[in-house]
Amino acid sequence: MEIKVFGVVGAGQMGRGIAQVAAQSGLEVKLLDATKELADKGRGRIVSTLDRLVDRGKMEASERDAIAGRIEASSDYDLFAQADMVVEAASESIEIKQEIFRRADRAMQKDSGILASNTSSISLTKLAAVTGRPDRVIGMHFMNPVPLMKLVEVVRALQTSDETYDRVMGLGSVMGKTLVTTKDMPGFIVNRMLIPFLNEGCFALQEGLGTADDIDQAAKLGLNHPMGPFELADLIGLDTVLSIGEVLHREFGDDKYRPPAILRNYVAAGWLGRKSGRGFYYYDEKGQRVAR
Repeated sequence: MEIKVFGVVGAGQMGRGIAQVAAQSGLEVKLLDATKELADKGRGRIVSTLDRLVDRGKMEASERDAIAGRIEASSDYDLFAQADMVVEAASESIEIKQEIFRRADRAMQKDSGILASNTSSISLTKLAAVTGRPDRVIGMHFMNPVPLMKLVEVVRALQTSDETYDRVMGLGSVMGKTLVTTKDMPGFIVNRMLIPFLNEGCFALQEGLGTADDIDQAAKLGLNHPMGPFELADLIGLDTVLSIGEVLHREFGDDKYRPPAILRNYVAAGWLGRKSGRGFYYYDEKGQRVAR
């Protein structure tokens, strides 16, 4: 069964990226957030991104208009009545995600409709259990920024059917993504490796081993990473990094996942990275790094 109507819950950084890629792939996109204002703002930022592609000669204006025309924004879950699939891209909180799944499940009228989560650490099996369609629940963990990053981790819940898995793998290919399949275990593949790396960078900074810039340069030039740990953490969002670390530490009981005090303090101060204008570095309104 072909997926044509694609819902996204969350018009933030990840949700916008997923919605943009879906619309560029020819899907009819339904973008939802807590308020109509937030949903419209998210859609507007997608259009602004497409405008920049037109300005750079990487997209025709007619293509931009067609893509934008396939994105509808709302705060009403009835938007998902005819959705073939809905992907949740909200905060990394199991309570928030479970409530979204309950509401989307009730709103979707198609028995074949799939519910997916972009979670980077939370159990898909637990999310599936609160729905009336557990066999049609799956994880699609996109990487940030979604339009540029090729990888998607496909996470099978204990209840996920082969049909659901096959349909999602097909959709990922349509979106131009490279798909890897992982078990439903905390952190999956990418964050299982990433969080200890980010944590160790924070511990090194906390201990005065070097400045944030020193440590980032060492990672980029010594390990051949495209971004250092602090540049990457600021891009992801320090609150998200902290939430993932807390989940992994709680679920595995392994201290290599324990969040450093400096990370907790930055989040407590509201220094969340690019999205707040300050994290380990400072950023302007466009998310570009600036000196302070």
